Amino acid sequence: MHNTAAIIFRDGITRFVKVDSNELLMDAAQRHGVNLPVDCREGVCGTCRCLREAGEVDVEYIDEEALSEEEVAEGHVLACQTRLLSSHASFYFDVDSSMCSVATEVHDATVSAVEQVSDAAAILEVALDDPDQALPFLPGQYARIEVPGSDEWRAYSFATSGVKQGKLRFLIRLLPSGVMSDYLRDQARVGDAISLEAPLGAFYLREVQRPLLMVAGGTGLSAFLGMLEELVEKGECQQPIRLAYGVTQEQDLSELTRLEAFTESLPDFAFETIVMNPTDAWQGKQGVVCDLFDPEFLTQPFDAYLCGPPPMIEASKHWLDERDVAEHRVFFEKFVSS
Repeated sequence: MHNTAAIIFRDGITRFVKVDSNELLMDAAQRHGVNLPVDCREGVCGTCRCLREAGEVDVEYIDEEALSEEEVAEGHVLACQTRLLSSHASFYFDVDSSMCSVATEVHDATVSAVEQVSDAAAILEVALDDPDQALPFLPGQYARIEVPGSDEWRAYSFATSGVKQGKLRFLIRLLPSGVMSDYLRDQARVGDAISLEAPLGAFYLREVQRPLLMVAGGTGLSAFLGMLEELVEKGECQQPIRLAYGVTQEQDLSELTRLEAFTESLPDFAFETIVMNPTDAWQGKQGVVCDLFDPEFLTQPFDAYLCGPPPMIEASKHWLDERDVAEHRVFFEKFVSS
């Protein structure tokens, strides 16, 4: 019997390690070649401190000089004293992966489908060449994808909660001109060889313990598709979730049918869309994504997840800072088009 621990580093590189029953997190990591910071191994020095972000654990001993009562209450633990009690858990270490002898992994795959789902976005589906090769990730994280026929790599969020039947999906913005956009529009063929570097990113779904505000700009929606899919699969989330989805033109809206399905499969999920520069035919809301925020929903402590272009991220953070809203945490992923 073993459990799984996700170890996330400051630079976004993540490793998943199997933790045997009654095994310490530190020992499990080292057994998988992940050399976490360590010194005393007795819960005294605090060198192996990390933040438990999901899962249940048992901690043997923490000296008051290693972690304060406040830090322990916030979820900080010591890897040398921590055992997993749940099948999955995640831990954030505020060090770069290079300090722990961890490098990224490249996975070989082939293109299995390309579907244009709006005027400005396409779904890229890839099948792993070795379906038995593990590629675990946390919903919200991303992969760097090598554009076939070039030496260029581009980063895209996973649009699913995990590998399904050996396949992965990505929601990708189509630009008027761009190395990946041109490939998807004009050259992509089923069977093309393609490589992925993954998992990457410090933007991922934490343990849901209070209401969620999700804010998506354009194909930033991709990360939330994976998050919502995982919540459906786990079937444990009873917290209300509100998704604000903004695009430049109504033709940019995509995956609305999938979002509608989440309103049926999650106990308290709702989403709204807004268009910044619509045509005269648009009958929905016009403006920026912040115009969708419901102050009444934000009167209780909540977590906010933001994914999209930098101006949208900054505008959303500024809106939350300037309004009289409840205590909250903000997690975000900025991306630029290329």
